[in-house]
Amino acid sequence: MQRNGNFHGRIEVICGSMFSGKTEELIRRLNRAIIAKKQVEIFKPIFDNRYSESEVVSHNNQKIPSLAVSNSESILLLGEDKDVIGIDEAQFFDENLPEVCNKLAARGIRIVIAGLDMDYLGRPFGVMPALMAIADEVAKVHAVCMSCGEPALFSHRLVDNENTILLGEKNEYEPRCRNCNKI
Repeated sequence: MQRNGNFHGRIEVICGSMFSGKTEELIRRLNRAIIAKKQVEIFKPIFDNRYSESEVVSHNNQKIPSLAVSNSESILLLGEDKDVIGIDEAQFFDENLPEVCNKLAARGIRIVIAGLDMDYLGRPFGVMPALMAIADEVAKVHAVCMSCGEPALFSHRLVDNENTILLGEKNEYEPRCRNCNKI
């Protein structure tokens, strides 16, 4: 994608439940951009240090270097000279992220975003609905229900904690289908 006015940027959103492969798909798309010799930068929320402070890491241990930032305006400043920008855990960013993504796409930058579309109660999560609304492409990926083996779209919380944001892994969450989720 050239940024000379002949081509437009785009916004791609990868969404789904926990353990559905969102980050894995984000890394796959960004690695392909790197192979194509594009200037790529990846961002994640500063407080997401579950696996690494300087990498985005999928649950199956795929990795790609990243910058941890505290707000979406940082993405606007640090990503202005890139061809492709990746954003992981987008649901944790502030309400300005859709506007930031629109500004970057207007500059001819391709934005690839991964995030949870629903919280543990099955409600739309953070800025994800707004990002999905402005996206050129939305890919919804599914995990495997840990109760019945069907495609799962919910992140069922296994621990007693009512905070909307609870960083966790397999000890705190498991994927469930609609029938097994029992909200």
